[in-house]
Amino acid sequence: LLLPDRLRRLFCILHGGFFCGIFCRFRLRCRSGDSYTIGICQLVQHAALDAATQGFEDALTAEFGDNVKFDFQNAQGDSATCATIANGFVSSGVDLIMATATPALQAAQSATNEIPVLGTSVTEYGVALGLTDFSGTVGGNISGTSDLAPLDQQADMIVEWMPDAKKVGLLYCPLANSQYQVDEVQKYLEAKAHRDQYAFSDSNDLSSVCQKAADENDALYVPTDNTALHTGIVDGICRPAKKPVFAGEEGICAGCGVATLSISYYDLGYTTGEMAV
Repeated sequence: LLLPDRLRRLFCILHGGFFCGIFCRFRLRCRSGDSYTIGICQLVQHAALDAATQGFEDALTAEFGDNVKFDFQNAQGDSATCATIANGFVSSGVDLIMATATPALQAAQSATNEIPVLGTSVTEYGVALGLTDFSGTVGGNISGTSDLAPLDQQADMIVEWMPDAKKVGLLYCPLANSQYQVDEVQKYLEAKAHRDQYAFSDSNDLSSVCQKAADENDALYVPTDNTALHTGIVDGICRPAKKPVFAGEEGICAGCGVATLSISYYDLGYTTGEMAV
């Protein structure tokens, strides 16, 4: 189930003064016929992240045509590789860095405070960047879009579809944004069903953690996180056990879930591209 347009949340975190200056400079350069090189660091190959990157590229190509070049690099799921890629972009002097997923954004934040950085497919910027009292503006050279889904409505969906469920297991990889999501969903489920968190570190322990969650619960919830890389494991355990999985985004749902309330990652990426323009 895709989120209707009227409910789609594409949160733009914009630092006005800084990006106004960047906007003016880019426009002047465009008129002179100069070309731009944009470094794209994507955490891992995955349908949702691929769609966001494609949307980003399409928005910029629509505006600048052949005057924009993309240096796309995939970190293969490794945060250390994200750092290497981001530092490489800084060394080569790209005009802008686009970071797809939280570890890529964190790497770009550490690599530069001068080159403009846009994030996409990042759930909560305050959590991701360690900002206290975050109110929607990152500041400095960083901005972007958030893939935070309506967590309260996702929780309501579980209750609506499974009114007799007494226990709901929250299965997730304990990264900052994932922890934020399951904590929020847990709050919304608090008065409606018993819920426990089941954290796994990587694919090596996912099977045992997922099996425990399936054994102890009537249904599972999986947020938007690295579980997307291992949906086959989750499906192989939960489907035979007849334990429905509710997912935080479309890609996870396609791999192991029965329903989701999700944004369009292509539209999210396209919006990020419009911010770059």
